[in-house]
Amino acid sequence: MSASLPIPNFFNPQTVGEVWRVPYLERANDAKDWIAKHNIKPAATDKKRICLMAIDVQNTFCIPDFELFVGGQSGTGAVEDNVRLCEFIYRNLGVLTEIAPTMDTHTAMQIFHPIFWTNDAGEHPQPASTISHADVQQGVWKVNPAIAYSISKGNYVGLQQFALHYTKKLDDDSKYPLTIWPYHSMVGGIGHALVSAVEEAMFFHNLTRHSQTNFEIKGGNPLTENYSVLRPEVLKDAKDRPIAQKNTRFLQKLLNFDAVIIAGQAKSHCVAWTIDDLLSEILTQDPKLAKKVYLLEDCTSPVVIPGIVDFTSQADEAFERFAKAGMHIVTSQMAIADFPGLDL
Repeated sequence: MSASLPIPNFFNPQTVGEVWRVPYLERANDAKDWIAKHNIKPAATDKKRICLMAIDVQNTFCIPDFELFVGGQSGTGAVEDNVRLCEFIYRNLGVLTEIAPTMDTHTAMQIFHPIFWTNDAGEHPQPASTISHADVQQGVWKVNPAIAYSISKGNYVGLQQFALHYTKKLDDDSKYPLTIWPYHSMVGGIGHALVSAVEEAMFFHNLTRHSQTNFEIKGGNPLTENYSVLRPEVLKDAKDRPIAQKNTRFLQKLLNFDAVIIAGQAKSHCVAWTIDDLLSEILTQDPKLAKKVYLLEDCTSPVVIPGIVDFTSQADEAFERFAKAGMHIVTSQMAIADFPGLDL
């Protein structure tokens, strides 16, 4: 079997930016034929175990006109990224052992959504605005009393104290300030779903390699943002009691692969934060492990909201830091078999 496979005829790059139903039974039949035609072996036989982690390739981030479409510098970044990502999966189907998509998963009443906050006029903050620790201290923005019933069993004072702690903790840890995002990745909603074309590629991989797609859910805690799939932004409350924990199970699973390839959205936020947490763990275990991480730079884009925010430089600086630590910057046009340091 060739290390690089052809792209199946059913893949249509023109529909990657659209939402549609994946024809599972047809793809299952196609997968059976693909196995026979290209002599594809089950993933269990792989001598080198390779994981593709696809971060938040969901409609909410990747489909134009959805809530948080990542346009990047081109304005159509996430769509272009996902065309390349799908083609990368199909070409490297025979050597990708496992695909692990992360799923940003939210409900309405979370600390980064407008309903969580209010001012003296009864208004909620606008999406893309930020709330600083000083804003909370000075009462510019306060926790909305109406949410206490659902979030803290009516303990409004406790919620307000936590808001002070949370915004201060972000400052102390040099995190991004608390950003108010549009309601997005709402569990049960169409925005939460994987991009149809990407889901199709992953389903096809699942059946051709007999390797279950490993979905990793993140972001459901109402009291903290969870840019990284490996840990939330804040782990403890003001009294040092845990409110969340690191995803140590998934962290260790990633490090047990011979290679981890990372793509997804957005380069400046969930992608960068996940890689940063992975690198932190690597540095505590063995810095040489960084060499097994490969970043698909042309399958990720930064958050850019024209005239409001542009995180391109922050994303690029993060990737430069990852490369200096030993991670490899690669493109989707490269066959995995040609990745530096990876001898298949």
